[in-house]
Amino acid sequence: MKDNMKFTCIDCNVKACNKKCSDNWPVFCPTAHEGSDTILSEALQLYNDETNHNIMISAAEVEYQYYGKMTRIEETIAFAKKMNYKKIGIATCIGLLDESTILANILRQHSFEVFGVSCKAGSVDKTSVGIREECTKVGMKICNPINQALRLNEEKTDLNIVMGLCVGHDILFFKYSLAPTTTLVVKDRVTCHNSAAPLYTSNSYYSKLMKPED
Repeated sequence: MKDNMKFTCIDCNVKACNKKCSDNWPVFCPTAHEGSDTILSEALQLYNDETNHNIMISAAEVEYQYYGKMTRIEETIAFAKKMNYKKIGIATCIGLLDESTILANILRQHSFEVFGVSCKAGSVDKTSVGIREECTKVGMKICNPINQALRLNEEKTDLNIVMGLCVGHDILFFKYSLAPTTTLVVKDRVTCHNSAAPLYTSNSYYSKLMKPED
């Protein structure tokens, strides 16, 4: 561990910010200095934006009403209904096309219009966009997350759902998506898309993750 490491919330084991009152704040805690915290003031002000306000209210109501009762799919449906969304886009990895088809059928049963775009739609050779030749060993064609975003933008979706886009590809999708976006499945080929598994087993099966790089 570096001597000049800056401590943040991820280094806290007090969690005083989640309690009604506490005088046991870590010295680095941003909540302890909320009276003089200009970033917090800015964040709170931004919740007055109509879209931000509606999203926060709907999210809070879903949490309150269905905490521990609903799956993520059900919560997403409940949230979309509270937001009065009508058209949902699905940006899917082609490897999860079957799962995305099931998701689309579920959403349609709840009266949503659904438009899906696969990552391989509009794909071209990897080398044509500057990707090294060696990368074609796992497939000749690119995934095209920007194309996915632009096509869903054209469809004027109210909400987009990401289904298993590769790391990096999801970043580009988020960057160009005009509609608010949530993730339902995170791509993890090794753990069958249970990306939290290595965190729970970092002291046993995945202890290699805790070893410092040479």
